[in-house]
Amino acid sequence: MTEDVHIHSHDRVGHISLNRPKALHALTLDMCHAMSAALTQWADDDNVQAVILDHAEGRGFCAGGDIAFLRNSALNDGGTSGRKFFHDEYQLNHQMFTYDKPIVAFMDGITMGGGVGISQPAKFRVATENTRFAMPETGIGLFPDVGGGWYLSRLGGRIGQFLALTGARLDGAECLWAGLATHYLPSAKLDEAKERIAADPSRIAGILSELSETPPTARIEGNADRIIKHFGSDSYEEILASLEAADSDWSNKERDTLGTKSPQTCKVALRQLAQSAELSDFADNMAMEYRIASRVLTRPDFAEGVRAVITDKTNDPQWDPATPEGVTEDLLDTIFALLPADEEWKPL
Repeated sequence: MTEDVHIHSHDRVGHISLNRPKALHALTLDMCHAMSAALTQWADDDNVQAVILDHAEGRGFCAGGDIAFLRNSALNDGGTSGRKFFHDEYQLNHQMFTYDKPIVAFMDGITMGGGVGISQPAKFRVATENTRFAMPETGIGLFPDVGGGWYLSRLGGRIGQFLALTGARLDGAECLWAGLATHYLPSAKLDEAKERIAADPSRIAGILSELSETPPTARIEGNADRIIKHFGSDSYEEILASLEAADSDWSNKERDTLGTKSPQTCKVALRQLAQSAELSDFADNMAMEYRIASRVLTRPDFAEGVRAVITDKTNDPQWDPATPEGVTEDLLDTIFALLPADEEWKPL
């Protein structure tokens, strides 16, 4: 068992509390395994009627996955250990998505990447004034995985495509407005919420509703019409051209933001969301994302993006291909292609 996640049960709930504060509770493979094992055990325990998922101390709920580990894999073992990480993390994502007992995720703080993957499957998703939600992967040559294709493609109003491409950060009010959160609570009421849920897990919805408050106006709502207009195409070149033609402060800012992202993974994300929207089974989505991850992990943009944005912090990634036009349909086809049968992703 790892010290990076606290797992226990009390009263009638199982409690998973991420405990890696120096890394903003970013997920390691050991943490994923520990969480999955606990969920498996509680599934057959009649005393456990619901699961609470939160973080122990510190600012984050969960800032993502173990990016340094993944980059090391890409550079030093041909992606073998990185693929193992993705495979098992995705199994946890799917296990949570299909879990029979209600999970309550408290997204109190930074909720990005891998943190999205373990909060969005929850039946109840609680945002607070501290919530900062994002899928920033295109900025490091990755893509919005951990089920991101499924969740983002189903938001409506092209909000998902906007978030996937730009990596925009949403606060708690915006998460509630967009449907990424089910409730908005002040962080001062979270302890009371958890205590009451533990005492009576049959009343989760009522407890959260009683403690909810009206959030501030969602800023993104004011840009909803612009997002639909300019991010309405599944062609990355058409989105860029639309923003260029508008020549407004907002469109110029978003165009400049996209100019910092990996053209390869922006195009991957658009195809990913378009294909995911057509799927009816979350497992099929995770199998698709595992194929993408297996290829993108070892392509040049990932190691280079992590170097520029996270390791060296120079913010000068040299993308390859360097332009959207350089990312051909043939290249995308190879990234999305089926894996050999014995390498395909499978649920637990």
